[in-house]
Amino acid sequence: MTTRIDRRIVGYRVETGEEAAPARPAKPEARPARRVTTEGKVVRMHEKLERPEMLLGSTYKVKTPVSDHAMYVTINDIVLNQGTEHEQRRPFEIFINSKNLDHYQWIVALTRIMSAVFRKGGDVTFIVDELKAVFDPRGGYWQPGGKFMPSIIAELGHIVEKHLRYIGLLPPEQLDEHQQKLIEMKRQEYELHARQQDAFARSEFPEGAQLCQRCSTAAVVMMDGCMTCLNCGESKCG
Repeated sequence: MTTRIDRRIVGYRVETGEEAAPARPAKPEARPARRVTTEGKVVRMHEKLERPEMLLGSTYKVKTPVSDHAMYVTINDIVLNQGTEHEQRRPFEIFINSKNLDHYQWIVALTRIMSAVFRKGGDVTFIVDELKAVFDPRGGYWQPGGKFMPSIIAELGHIVEKHLRYIGLLPPEQLDEHQQKLIEMKRQEYELHARQQDAFARSEFPEGAQLCQRCSTAAVVMMDGCMTCLNCGESKCG
């Protein structure tokens, strides 16, 4: 192909393959990566969460008949997403203090394991059932009020359950409408069955009538200034 040159040549250069190719649009400059912050995000419990300087705690007293000294169980909680709609209180660590040194080893081991489970995050409510299922081979004991505890460990499980209900990780313990009706019906049946059935239970005579020595009926009342039996007519006045 012939190309006609109408102007004077003042210089020249050799085209390469790269220059001959159509120019590609330049890539936009990469923007600096945005820093991800925790603001606006829900902070959940996990094992890498650092312990804050201050924790909220609750202390429960445990006095059992199998020990002369009481135990004091302290459960410290961490508050996640404080001041937001996702605010949640979770157990973070547990301590047990007692003057009884006979239980020192298992107390230290148990508190460390339970604290590690709390800091792991996730669903920690399973620990309640695990503790309540521990039975003492020597036998349990009765609490004031008539509740049986199979072991000291089981009572610690009830304390942890009470605390988890207090902070909202477990629903409040309450009976539904059908269970309440059933219990009320059984209570009424028991009261009717256990009610004393004697001569004073059912009577057609006035309430407070005394027993007649003649007819053995609770029908003696004061009438016209004289004790008179309304059943047989016996009277002290003749």
